Amino acid sequence: MEEINDSIIIKSAETDEELCGRGYVHCTAWKEAYRGIVCDRYLDTMTVEATTARARNFPENTLVAKDKDKVVGFAVYSPSRDEDLPDAGEVDAIYILSEYYGRKVGYRLMNEAISRLSEYNTFFVWVFEKNERAINFYHKYGFEFDGCKKEWTLGTPVTIVRMVMRRE
Repeated sequence: MEEINDSIIIKSAETDEELCGRGYVHCTAWKEAYRGIVCDRYLDTMTVEATTARARNFPENTLVAKDKDKVVGFAVYSPSRDEDLPDAGEVDAIYILSEYYGRKVGYRLMNEAISRLSEYNTFFVWVFEKNERAINFYHKYGFEFDGCKKEWTLGTPVTIVRMVMRRE
């Protein structure tokens, strides 16, 4: 994939302002991307204050995409939390504001997250089963379904599926 030549930079979240930006993107991106996937009542109760508090409580391994001073996307990565994939890296979250779709922000965040997990050859993500946009993105990046599913309750039950990529 080609690099983008604009003002967007990818960096570690280092300041409270960047964590606040992550909180804003988290709340906004969920409401933009998950209508029709997650119960509207659940989405309507999400607040920037709550997602910002989460960002502040868990700042580790957070990357932000910034367009000048504005956070427009973020990714969170970590060693695997899945017992059946102990020697893998996980991209826990990757969210971009919809106005930045198509500008390779997600691709650049994923590249940086994978590079920060360089000790691993296997990587995975969990994605809503009905989130076709994200599934297409992960497929293009090289992730494939591995058959694992979980059910979450977010107002109503939703299914998440695991996608895995192995580096040769």
